[in-house]
Amino acid sequence: MSRHCLSDDEPETVHIEVHLPGRLDPARLRTAFRRALLTHPRVLMREVPGRRHRQSFAWELTGEPDSDPVSFARPGPDALGRARARALTECPSLALSPPMRLEVIEVGGGTVAGEPPEAGVPGATRTVLLLTMHHTALDAGSGLRVLATTAEQYGGSAALPVPGPVRPDPSGPAPAATGGTGRAVCARPVRVAPDSRPQPVRARAAGNGMLQAELPVPPRVGRTGGLAPWTVNDQLLVAASLMVGRWNVSQGRPAGPVRITMPVDDRPRGRGMPMGNGTRLVEVAMTSEDPRDPDLLLGERPDLAAVTRLLRATARRTRALKSAHGAPLGPGTGLLTAPLLPVGIRGRLTRGARRAAAPWTSTVLVTNVGRIPYALDFGDAGRANAVWFSAPARMPRGLSVAAASTGGRLHVTLRWSRALLGDASGAYLAGLFEQALSATSQVTRPGSNAGGSGPEADVPEADVPEADATTPDAPNAEAPGARGKARQPGGSHDRDAPCPDPTPGGALSARQNHERPS
Repeated sequence: MSRHCLSDDEPETVHIEVHLPGRLDPARLRTAFRRALLTHPRVLMREVPGRRHRQSFAWELTGEPDSDPVSFARPGPDALGRARARALTECPSLALSPPMRLEVIEVGGGTVAGEPPEAGVPGATRTVLLLTMHHTALDAGSGLRVLATTAEQYGGSAALPVPGPVRPDPSGPAPAATGGTGRAVCARPVRVAPDSRPQPVRARAAGNGMLQAELPVPPRVGRTGGLAPWTVNDQLLVAASLMVGRWNVSQGRPAGPVRITMPVDDRPRGRGMPMGNGTRLVEVAMTSEDPRDPDLLLGERPDLAAVTRLLRATARRTRALKSAHGAPLGPGTGLLTAPLLPVGIRGRLTRGARRAAAPWTSTVLVTNVGRIPYALDFGDAGRANAVWFSAPARMPRGLSVAAASTGGRLHVTLRWSRALLGDASGAYLAGLFEQALSATSQVTRPGSNAGGSGPEADVPEADVPEADATTPDAPNAEAPGARGKARQPGGSHDRDAPCPDPTPGGALSARQNHERPS
């Protein structure tokens, strides 16, 4: 499906950043990465050339890389920014094995965009590994596994066994296939409103924008009788839906049902992890069961009782969707992928079906790999102190949110299509996401009484607990963005909130610069 819909304007890339406190030896790194590729031979794949009248695409394993995928960026103050831009604009070729590249960027003392202020040590040289993959062939889980094996080969020590995700059996009747009520399933999902740029300007815009932020991991809710009402992943979904709702209200759009596409990865995490695109996509309807809740959620300060009800409803849906098993893209794709017609004809049919289904495409993609299960220990170069990654943000969806947890911190990446949003609008959306995540943290924090209000207050929680590697596991932390004053969409800005700055060279504070869009 992805191969039929490739476009040069919106490259289908996944990028992973690993920040290390020390320097790497180039020769040792090349050797370690090559050994990691040989350890996972299914990464060494390429597309076999063929004619348009062939019945299907063909892929072959090469056994050896076609070229050296490791490169070292030219040093400079903007070296990391240039590498990030390449990750969003230059997609690795499917005709060469492997369909990925690894760039090594050395960063001098001080902080750069996307790093915490405390990461900068005067006079120290740090390293950023930036892995870019073609998403048609590989996903973030496969890339992280290759980097983990590279760290083992470079550091010379075997890593501890990594447990895989545990999926409990769903309790009670399963919800609908889209994870929502009948009203939500029939309704057309709301779209992310385009920003205020003139339509011709947006139409000529190409590529993706990206912004990275480091936040405290939201606290996990206390268990009652071994049961957790919701997970950190559920909080991320609710925060994304509130972000979209408040953004649309600020743009003069009416509120509507938000549907979120969520990848679910059931693969083991060890050396035997199957490489490729191993996730299945499910859709979660972000609708509360109380029809009065939309007005309560999209106010200047979201009503905590309404947030609690939305969290409980979301948790029930995600538990059932994760436990169920089905086709990665649903049953309808079986007809489009069956080799009954030549690939040229099926490609036109697939692109036409994609355009026809655009109004019913989900609102936003939220992908959460959770707490990074690998040590990523590169020996004398140190262990990774931050890991970011991003997912494609192609139209008509045009927006993705990716999250990972390292060292008790949540690393969030917003990526958007420039045909939908500009850099200033993307920064504003990041501020809305931080505020929304703060609201879910206030509900979850111990001592909060929001969980005991609303129509479900007297109903015992019947959800099964989730021991899942897809959710971060960290101690309670201060709520992100809890600064005593929420910012109303379209209103005045808080002093410490991310400031929309459409110019890359704007005069920003240290905190604003670390959240500056690429």
